[in-house]
Amino acid sequence: MRYTSMMLKLIIICTFVSTFMMETSGQNIKNDIEMRELTMEEKRVIEDKGTEAPFVGVYIDHNVEGTYSCKRCGEELFLSDDKFVSSCGWPSFDGEIKGAVKRIPDADGYRTEIVCMKCGAHLGHIFEGEGLTRKNVRYCVNSISMDFEPFDSPKNEQIAIFAGGCFWGVEHLMQQQDGVKSVVSGYTGGDVQNPTYKEICTKTTGHAEAVKITYDPSRIDYLTLVKLFMEIHDPTQVDGQGPDIGPQYRSEIFY
Repeated sequence: MRYTSMMLKLIIICTFVSTFMMETSGQNIKNDIEMRELTMEEKRVIEDKGTEAPFVGVYIDHNVEGTYSCKRCGEELFLSDDKFVSSCGWPSFDGEIKGAVKRIPDADGYRTEIVCMKCGAHLGHIFEGEGLTRKNVRYCVNSISMDFEPFDSPKNEQIAIFAGGCFWGVEHLMQQQDGVKSVVSGYTGGDVQNPTYKEICTKTTGHAEAVKITYDPSRIDYLTLVKLFMEIHDPTQVDGQGPDIGPQYRSEIFY
């Protein structure tokens, strides 16, 4: 097929525009990810694909239960259940959190590099067929490429405080939700410190019967809790809820 000079110009222009759009699109995606500031040594490993020295990383002999995440973007990568002792000089895992790690053939033609699927941060390399675990795979990861969060960390907990009539009813429903760790009934929103039930009944302390909900945001979000709260009471009823009348039974959300 013969091309005129005009057709060739159009092909070149279309190719340039297509390439530009692909590059800027990828750049926008990366820019949308919240990145943390890295030290010079962290940049050497995470961005320049370097390797930290063996047997110096903080997570080599680390055996606390929790989650290992990407140092640059915070994406969760590995669970402590998949960590094992390989004596290779770097933290080793025989499994990843599904879809968190991307494999890339290494430039040397022999190894396979692993990077964070979300931001592309260099993690290390993956090896198969060594027979070190039943899964027969080893994710060899630089400690400096990761952060760690124990399962019982307060970071994995958030709090919601709702008042909607008698607190026992709200407490009963919230306790049944998957992801809710604890529900505590009490009084809040008033002027008297540590009021007694008798003082609350005078309707002069300004308090409301409320529940403090501690929950895991990775299993249930705040919006879901708010929707449940709105479904189990009438927020339009003034100065009470159902047969419970008085300002202590008002509808209120505390932050």
